[in-house]
Amino acid sequence: MDLSKEFLFKHKGAYFRSDLTTAEYIDSLEDFEIRDSDVFVVTYPKSGTAWTQNILSLIYHEGHRDGTENMVTKIRVPWLEYNLDKMDYVNRPSPRLFSTHLPYHLIPRDLKSKRAKVIYVARNPKDVMVSYFHFFKLIYTTEQIPEFNVFLERFLAGAVLPCSWLDYVGDWYNHRDEFNILFITYEEMKKDLRGSVLKICKFLGKQLDEKVLDTVVEMATFENMKTDCRANYVQMEHDQPKQDNVHFLRKGTIGDWKNTLTVAQSEKFDNAFKEKMKDLPFRFIWDINEDI
Repeated sequence: MDLSKEFLFKHKGAYFRSDLTTAEYIDSLEDFEIRDSDVFVVTYPKSGTAWTQNILSLIYHEGHRDGTENMVTKIRVPWLEYNLDKMDYVNRPSPRLFSTHLPYHLIPRDLKSKRAKVIYVARNPKDVMVSYFHFFKLIYTTEQIPEFNVFLERFLAGAVLPCSWLDYVGDWYNHRDEFNILFITYEEMKKDLRGSVLKICKFLGKQLDEKVLDTVVEMATFENMKTDCRANYVQMEHDQPKQDNVHFLRKGTIGDWKNTLTVAQSEKFDNAFKEKMKDLPFRFIWDINEDI
């Protein structure tokens, strides 16, 4: 079964969820008015999006305060291209926090004039691919899930939402001078969460006292996020067909690809990606035991 035909639609070179947005809405975002106080989390899927959404919200609300105590992530830091709760983004009070998987060529025009702040999170693509494959178990029934080798081919070809990983990451980096942007990696966040939170705070111009900083870091650990229904997208699990015991936040580690890819599959991936990745600014960490 070609799931792209069943579940996705392609528009201007990118794939989107057909049940959550339309081509007309995507086109309208080109003219979306950006405020200087806006903050965008930009990621390729399965690269630490929910984690960064949570960190961002915790920083701005000094933990879960200011009426966000019982507010879930998709309300606190909503998706630009997927307005899941039909919110009034235009009149949303500042500072507006958004998430997006939009490729560079489809983002709002105003964002390219260094208005607002952009936090781009990258993750090593082998772990991205494996996490993405397991994500299929959350949104598809068992009989719809492709063999991993089929998914590998689809991922390498860029036939997944939103597009090719290489094109996505490369375009955002190559056009970096158009943005007020911070690049950070999933692996950096995993190995030094406190240091990463401080780095994000500095970029945002936010200074937290030590007590609040401790609270943000503690609440943003993977273990705490996995048990926090505000942060772990548990509400999404109730809305989608899935296999038993499959959750949006699964392992949150580095190097899990080794538990899935065969040697031949890993070599095939390397042949397709590694040479082209040399032009990217990130030193990708492939194993939990590697140093940053």
